[in-house]
This record gives sequence, structure tokens and C-alpha cells, in this order.
Amino acid sequence: MNLLLSGRFRFAISATIAVFVIGTIGYMAIEGWSFLDSLFMTAITISTVGYDEVGDLSSGGQIFSIVLIVVGVGITFYTIVLIAEYIAEGHLGSTIGRHRMKEQIKKLKDHYIVCGYGRVGREVASTINDENEPYVIVEQKSDRIEMAIKDECLYIEGNVTDDEVLKEAGIEHARALIAAVGNDVDNVYVVLSAKALRPDIMIVARASDSDSERKLLRAGANRVIFPQKLGGRRMAMVTLHPQLIDFIDTTVSGRSGEYSLEDILITSDSPIAGMTLNEGHDLCCGGVIVAMKKKDGLLVANPQPDSVLEIGDEILFIGTRQQLSVLDGSSN
Repeated sequence: MNLLLSGRFRFAISATIAVFVIGTIGYMAIEGWSFLDSLFMTAITISTVGYDEVGDLSSGGQIFSIVLIVVGVGITFYTIVLIAEYIAEGHLGSTIGRHRMKEQIKKLKDHYIVCGYGRVGREVASTINDENEPYVIVEQKSDRIEMAIKDECLYIEGNVTDDEVLKEAGIEHARALIAAVGNDVDNVYVVLSAKALRPDIMIVARASDSDSERKLLRAGANRVIFPQKLGGRRMAMVTLHPQLIDFIDTTVSGRSGEYSLEDILITSDSPIAGMTLNEGHDLCCGGVIVAMKKKDGLLVANPQPDSVLEIGDEILFIGTRQQLSVLDGSSN
């Protein structure tokens, strides 16, 4: 509807301009008036305001004015109807809201870009929203855009493989991108486009088979997820170890309101950089470091208390929000 309405507006504007041009040239040719007089005569003729004519009209000028009135008034009425329709159907408010949303998206920093708002993309967005992290949806299908609007998400309507659309979503300042489109080929293009624009951005992509996984990894994806395989594995684990899964769900999502499981990167600003695990434990007054991933990629489960936390290492930590704020430096 928006595109159709936009096309009709373009036609109305073009027709109005054409009437002014033809009217001005017509009066100049028929009556020999100046450009300004002819333009003024055209304006008062089309608008039917009732001002006196610029000068006495010849027979040809009168006939020309009659035609100009019929055509000009018709186009003016048509334009007024379009404007009324535009306002009555809520497009004006939608346009203003869309402009405000674009301004919000421009201000985003360290946000997540979710490409695709199908079943997987919607769940991804919901989880990120539960963590109170900023994100923006990129989707092309109108029915999914309506879902994003209903869910009160920031969104960009456009092709996820288009570089300009990714730029509009703020890929230059984004923390990560999730390629959650249902088509593996499109996901490969999304990864290629994103890596070309931001070689350092983290990308998580969905895939339906191992062949697509290899292509996505070669394209630059950091992680590849198989939703069907992951769902089947989770169903089995819930059946085999229900209490364990409940515990993980509670800590990962923070639903308990007390303990949370977090992945923390040790940076130069981290208060525990250069400390041993014991020293870090004492600093945050408790909590448990479940695992540590060294900067060279080595994963150490149940690390020793004298292990040194170096810049670039990552730790998997279970603790309270207060303890977590000490480790990541947010309490400073």
C-alpha cells in the first residue's frame, strides 16, 4: 500500500508541475504576457481564488483558461484526496514513527543485528531482549515486519544481503551479527557482506546441513548453529537430565534473580587482569569460575587456583550480579 500510495503521490506532483509549466507557457504564447504574469495567472486559475485577471483575455486565452481550470482543479482535488487518505489510514503517523526509529538506530552502539525474523530470529531477539541488550531486526517480508512492530522491536525493512541495509542497521558500531535467515544461501551472502564491511565483527549463523556449515565458516562466520540438531539434543537432555537443564536455564537466563552464568572477557581494563584465580575469587567475594579459555584457544575446565588470568582470556563464571559487576569492572 505504501509503494502504491507513493507512486500516486509522484504522479500527482508531476501532473501539478506539468499543469503549471503548460499554463505559464500557454499564457506567454497566447497573450504575450511576461513569465511572472503568466505564472501568476496559472496559479489563480488553478486555485480558483477569484482574483482579477492579469489582463484582458482574448478568445484563445479564454478557451485555454477553461481547459486549464478543468484539468488543474481536477488534479488539485485528486491531490487533496490523496493527502486525506494518507492521514486517515495512519500513514502519516507511521512515517513519523519510522523516522524516529531510524534516529534511534543511528544512536545504537555495541548492539546486535538479527538478520531474519522468522521462528529462529524471533527467539534470538526475545532472548537478547530478556538480557536488556540493544538490538535491531533486519527483515524484508512484510508479515514478519508486522510481527516486529507488534513485538516493539527496532527494525530495518530491506534485503539482508544488501550492504546499504546493513550499514543502516549500524554494522559499523555493532557488537555482533546473527544470520538467522531460513535460507542457507542467503545466510552465506549475509556473512560475506558483513565481513566485507566489518572484518572484525562476530557472526553467528544458522545452517540446515554440514555442507552449509563449511561454506558459512569459510565465508567468515565465527559460529554455526543447527537449530534442528540443537533442538533435538535439548529434548534428549531434558529427558535424561531434567534437573541439570533446569539449573543451567535458570543461571544462564538469570531467572532466579540471584545467580547468573556469564562469559567474561579479560581486557586491559579488567580489575582481575594479571591476578590468579584465587586472587580474583577473593576480589569478588565468592562465585565459581567453571572454565577458562586461554587467549590461544585452549579450553581449561576446572582451572587450578594458581592459574593466571591474562588479557585476552575468557572465563565462565557463576555468581551473583554484584560479583559479576566486580569482575567485568562495571562497578567502578
